Amino acid sequence: MSDAPPIEPLIELQQVTKVYGSGSTAFAALKGVDLRVRAGEFVAIMGPSGSGKSTALNVLGCLDRPSSGAYRFRGVHVERLDRDQRALLRRHFLGFVFQGFNLLARTSALENVELPLIYRGMPARERHAAAAAALADVGLAGWEHHTPGELSGGQQQRVAIARAIVTQPAVLLADEPTGNLDTARSVEIMALLARLNLERGITILMVTHEPDMAAWAQRVVHFRDGRIQSDEVNPHPTRAPEMPALATEAG
Repeated sequence: MSDAPPIEPLIELQQVTKVYGSGSTAFAALKGVDLRVRAGEFVAIMGPSGSGKSTALNVLGCLDRPSSGAYRFRGVHVERLDRDQRALLRRHFLGFVFQGFNLLARTSALENVELPLIYRGMPARERHAAAAAALADVGLAGWEHHTPGELSGGQQQRVAIARAIVTQPAVLLADEPTGNLDTARSVEIMALLARLNLERGITILMVTHEPDMAAWAQRVVHFRDGRIQSDEVNPHPTRAPEMPALATEAG
C-alpha cells in the first residue's frame, strides 16, 4: 500500500443547496449536492430540463451563490467570498463557453478574444499577441480580423473557446457548447475541448443533454430533481487521434 496522502480535489461541493424565491413561491433548484472534481478531469453534467445541472454550473462558475452548504476551490471556501473576491476568482481561474457564443457582433475575432485581458489590464501589444496565439490554438489563424457575422457557427464557437482559454484558466465551464451546431461542427468542438483537457491539463465541466457529446468526457454526472442521481466513470472516452497536437504555449 502507498503512504502517499490522498489528492485533494480542485473543486468540492458539500451539501450545496440553491433556493430561489421565498415562502410559498420558493423553488429548490439544488437539494444537497455533493461533488468532487480533481484537477485535469473532464466531467460531463447531464439531466432533464429543470434538474439543476445549469444551476450547479452557475454556482461552480461563481455566477450564483449557494443558499447553504460549502463550495471549496483549491481549499478556499468560495461561499464565504464577497462579490469582488468571486470576480477575481472568475477572472484568474475560470473560463466560460456558452451555447450562444456571446461574442460582440461588430468586433473582430481578435478583439473578442482580447476582452478578458483588457479586464486584467494587460498592455495592448501583449494582449494582441496572446489573443492571436489563442486563435491559432483553435484553428483560426488568419481569421483574426473577421467579425462574428463573417464566421460560421463552428468558427464563432472556436472564437468563444479562444476567449475562454486566453487567460490560461485552471477550469473551463461549458454550458451546452454544441447546442447551436450541426453534428460535424459539434464533433470538431468536442475534439478541441478534449485536446485542451489532455494536452493543456485544463479541467473541464460541461453541461450537455446529448449523450454523444458526453461520451467525450472521463466522467458523466447525472442530475435529477436537484440532486445527483449518478456519477460514473467513462472508461473509453471518445477521442480524435488524427487531429494534430495543439501548439506549444508561448512564454
